Amino acid sequence: MSRRLARTPIWRLDRFIEDHLLPDTTFLTEVRADIDSICAFLTERCFQGATHPVRVSRIVKGGWFNKYTMLKGRSEATLVVFLNNLTCFEDQLKRREEFTEEIWKHLCQLQQEKQFKLNFEVQSTEQPDSRTLSIKLSSPQLQQEVEFDVQPAYDVLYELRDKDDFNPDNYREIYARLIRESTTLEMEGEFSVCFTDLHQNFLKYRAPKLWNIIRLVKHWYQLCKKRLKYPLPPQYALELLTVYAWERGLEDRPALHTGHCFRSVLDLITEYKKLRIYWTWCYEFKKETFDYLSRQIKKDRPVILDPADPTRNVAGSNIQSWHVLAKEAAVWARSSFFRNSDMTFVNGWKVSAQKQECVYQ
Repeated sequence: MSRRLARTPIWRLDRFIEDHLLPDTTFLTEVRADIDSICAFLTERCFQGATHPVRVSRIVKGGWFNKYTMLKGRSEATLVVFLNNLTCFEDQLKRREEFTEEIWKHLCQLQQEKQFKLNFEVQSTEQPDSRTLSIKLSSPQLQQEVEFDVQPAYDVLYELRDKDDFNPDNYREIYARLIRESTTLEMEGEFSVCFTDLHQNFLKYRAPKLWNIIRLVKHWYQLCKKRLKYPLPPQYALELLTVYAWERGLEDRPALHTGHCFRSVLDLITEYKKLRIYWTWCYEFKKETFDYLSRQIKKDRPVILDPADPTRNVAGSNIQSWHVLAKEAAVWARSSFFRNSDMTFVNGWKVSAQKQECVYQ
């Protein structure tokens, strides 16, 4: 256990988050300024003079880099370079290496030309099928850094990107195409990055207290990752478990205790073999999509479907990683960390690990 977190009284968790987990505002300001410069440069330079029609339509900062759940210290994020004039998801897949190479070339050029507020480093690693690309911004003085995975993506939401209502009916055909193409290509979950806008919108209107609890869960996850030195389930899966626990706790508890929600998340982790969690705010609106969703949630568990992409099981396929994390969650749940000042235990809410199966109408 982290000594700092483990020694924090359960009734002071909110203060712990404020004091130790909220990001440094100076660092954030400098990161935003540098990232804005990078985005403007790529938008202007990428594919300049190319004979093909593909161009950068916009660049979206996703993952860690939002005002909702970012953490202090070292963080990871995503920089999604959306491309227009592609015709299908398969175009992104077939031309990913070409697009990544173009972006890498200009980032290296920018590294030589531009004076950044922070240390700027371009990192590129050759993989069997494609190149992976990332950039790192760091401040040795503040002992903080953020690493962005840079990913080119088909801008499938191009015509809808200026709409604020995110009405599911607007996405009827888009999701039908996603399901058809990803299953035909046997690349389910591969195109989740195309829906980065919806990932952000999923948290946009949540309570600030939930954002802070997600920060706490992410901090706990990073402590486990450092201590256990073993592959763990994707961090995003734990973020979604936190949202799910919050939603179920909110149903009949107007005043939510941070400790109760944290404990509920740990309890869900220990029940990983039963997990069947999903949301239908984006994609349950057509029989074709519903039939696919029904098949998805009947697959081997754990199942935690991406709320913006029904083809992606965020829980992953490494059952042993869940087993390792579940053992750690059980240790924390039984520890004195969850004792109140009167020595009574803070228990989790009775949150079912299995969401009731939806019914097509």
